[in-house]
Amino acid sequence: MSWSCYVSEQGPSLRFRTETVVASDQVRALGVTMTSDLSLDKHVANVCGTCFYWLRHLRQVRRSLSAESAATLVHTIVTSRVDHCNAILAMASKSTTDKLQQVMSAAARVICDTWKYNRGLTIILHDELHWLDILEQVQYTLCATVH
Repeated sequence: MSWSCYVSEQGPSLRFRTETVVASDQVRALGVTMTSDLSLDKHVANVCGTCFYWLRHLRQVRRSLSAESAATLVHTIVTSRVDHCNAILAMASKSTTDKLQQVMSAAARVICDTWKYNRGLTIILHDELHWLDILEQVQYTLCATVH
């Protein structure tokens, strides 16, 4: 076995026989993007960007959908992405989880066909849709996993 570790202009790398593996600033595993400093900012930015993309498209066709169809599409496309591996957000900062809470608020507005400045979004989230806030979702996931 012949291998060597060296630093090039691209950063640290590892050479094993004829293959060279160069270190990366970020890695994606199981759908979660982790950076070299183990922050979740890149992961949350990717999730938020993808979710807002789909929410914009769903908003355009919302008039053609029933409330049940809109809820099904939002659950399938958006909330499943937010819920995927959300246990890693257990010790995340409030600014990180607030970005995901904005996604969930926008998703609720698409389902209920309300606009950004309409009042009563908290009532819609909790009483009508029976959704938890992001931090409560993370706690629920952790409790269910441990139990």
